[in-house]
Amino acid sequence: MIDVSREAFEELVAEALDSLPPELAKLMDNVAIFIEDDPPRGENLLGLYQGVPLTERGYSYAMALPDRITIFRRPILWISSSEAQVRDQVRITVVHEIAHHFGTDDETLHDLGYG
Repeated sequence: MIDVSREAFEELVAEALDSLPPELAKLMDNVAIFIEDDPPRGENLLGLYQGVPLTERGYSYAMALPDRITIFRRPILWISSSEAQVRDQVRITVVHEIAHHFGTDDETLHDLGYG
């Protein structure tokens, strides 16, 4: 496992978010990004989207709590052998979870190389 400090990891997540096309970033609605060291016990995850995708929101969605995207630091570090791999995996994971916010399913994401 490569060692990347929490602060450096947070910067990588911020870089991944900043690299999104501006027109896409503007469409994100009512979503918050979190970084945690580990996924829930018993889960093998790099990231997790929790919420109602934009494609499924209707008129009853008003006043809802923000959707939550969580990026898990330790699992990404465990599968990476260099800082470059960490950077790449963070970007892939961030894009993957944001795509869920837009209603994209796992099968499509895998086909696009974000699985």
